[in-house]
Amino acid sequence: MASAHSIPSIEERFEFTSGAKRNLIIGGGIGIALVALGAFLAANGGGHEAAAHGAEAAAAVGHGAAGHGAAGHEAAAATGHHEAGLMTRIWANLWVNGVYFTGMAVVGMFFISYNYLAQAGWSAVFKRVPEALPAFLPFTGIVMLLTFIFGGHDLFHWTHEGLYEVGGPEYDPIIAGKRGFLNTPFFVFRLVFYFAVWYWLWRVIRNLSLKEDEIGGTEFYEKSIRFGTAFLVVFGVTSSTSAWDFVMSIDTHWFSTMFGWYTLASWHVAGLAVITLVIVMLRERGYLRAVNSSHLRDLGKFVFAFSIFWTYVWFAQFLLIYYANLPEETIYFLERFRGHGGFFKAPFFITLFLNFFFPFLVLMTRDAKYTHSILKVACWSVIIGHYMDFYTNIMPGTLGASAGFGPLEWGFFLIFICAFGYSIASQLEKANLIPRNHPMLEESLHHDIA
Repeated sequence: MASAHSIPSIEERFEFTSGAKRNLIIGGGIGIALVALGAFLAANGGGHEAAAHGAEAAAAVGHGAAGHGAAGHEAAAATGHHEAGLMTRIWANLWVNGVYFTGMAVVGMFFISYNYLAQAGWSAVFKRVPEALPAFLPFTGIVMLLTFIFGGHDLFHWTHEGLYEVGGPEYDPIIAGKRGFLNTPFFVFRLVFYFAVWYWLWRVIRNLSLKEDEIGGTEFYEKSIRFGTAFLVVFGVTSSTSAWDFVMSIDTHWFSTMFGWYTLASWHVAGLAVITLVIVMLRERGYLRAVNSSHLRDLGKFVFAFSIFWTYVWFAQFLLIYYANLPEETIYFLERFRGHGGFFKAPFFITLFLNFFFPFLVLMTRDAKYTHSILKVACWSVIIGHYMDFYTNIMPGTLGASAGFGPLEWGFFLIFICAFGYSIASQLEKANLIPRNHPMLEESLHHDIA
């Protein structure tokens, strides 16, 4: 339906002001200060408490090993791995944030690719925002590569050579059977491959988009459809395999055939929340005047719908494991419900509240989906909630009883989110904020849902 309102000018250039840069740098500085404070507190005040917590968890695990067969073996094998020090906690926080922000960055490419494949017109007017997100991939890729090289032995139990020595005291036949896939050279190759192919395909589409802005025509759009489709094929596989590598392989004995979908659902809705939040913030600063309430309502629907989808996948995975009641599967949830002194129980349920109940209730009404203040609150809930999701997925298997949640964790999160914001703003500044020669722009400008 054509809109009756006047169409604002499509000539908009985003200015990444010195004040905005300063605020993001200050935010990153505060993050560094929080990390330093957290490290100081952990080194001077948390050691004894962590040791006592670890001893209590080890006793509980020993009891579980006697009564739960394979599950007890998994938990007992992990006990020594869980007695982690400050450096391991730092590596684990770098890994959590690296995985999480990688997902949000690559979802920008995922979003524009499935919009290209569908030849969707509604999103053309704000496509520069999701297009800017993947520029952050080199940063997270380098962080994750260095973290694995220097801290992988502390984070990934399968990197311990003794596990593969038949007859040795640490020999683990289950992990040894996975050595063809879980070995350091192949893991590093896969990690580099993921980031290289994701970033390369984004650079191709980004360059085509910028050329289209200058030259016009449909040639670049048609090429973008082809490369976007290629990305979807690649991402359809690598989104799952990267989830197995980055997260599921930490709990080496445990596996779930739904874990790839689960991780993609988490990445996707968090990326949608970032896209929506950036668009709202730009509008509040006088940019993207051509984005109307119908665009915002559709974005609100996306966040609302995929919050429900994430919950569906989460519950389906949990219900299947609960119903089957197999020890080698239930150990994953038992460790989060009861293990390590119950430390992870609160974050586990906070994740459910922030990622489902709160956005579901807040975004339920029609008007809420285009109201700036409500969208911002809902999006921040989703962004923080899915950080908590990855925290509860990764920390029990890497730190266990030594895990904490304080200045150190919030400091790393603040550093990454400020760096992510800086990267997005830098990309937005490099081109006209509205793709002036996009073939679907006219349809997007008149996008109006009665």
